[in-house]
Amino acid sequence: MIILGLDPSLSCTGWGVIRSEGSRIVHLANGQVPTDAKAPMPERLAALQAALAEVIAAHRPDRAAVEEVFLNKNPQSTLKLAQARGAVLAACGAAGLAINEHAARLVKKAVVGTGGAEKAQVQAMLKVLLPGVKVAGADAADALAVAIADAHLAAKF
Repeated sequence: MIILGLDPSLSCTGWGVIRSEGSRIVHLANGQVPTDAKAPMPERLAALQAALAEVIAAHRPDRAAVEEVFLNKNPQSTLKLAQARGAVLAACGAAGLAINEHAARLVKKAVVGTGGAEKAQVQAMLKVLLPGVKVAGADAADALAVAIADAHLAAKF
């Protein structure tokens, strides 16, 4: 099963692709999709959707896993995150991918063992689970964690 993990963000969306074979996880690819902060919102969202469509076409995942939206203290930030997430979901939907959505705390619990884990703990665990893998950045690391969590959670059912 090839899983595309996604960490939506308007500034930089992370993506990670793994293959799950029983309890074995193999890294296939990861990256980040930044958008131009000076560009109009419709252009940024279109660029994000187009870039993810290319990732999907290149790696042909069986399903996608996306981190759920969390509420920021700033309503504008939450709205921008939701719009980016919409572009991410649209790219997956256009490709016909089934999508599993996971809360950040559940992802951290599945990967690290505790839902209150810090980003550094998640990244350290990725080094254990995917030894030798060069991760494109923090957003790509989060996306790989989402994919791994999805694989672990699917194995339980």
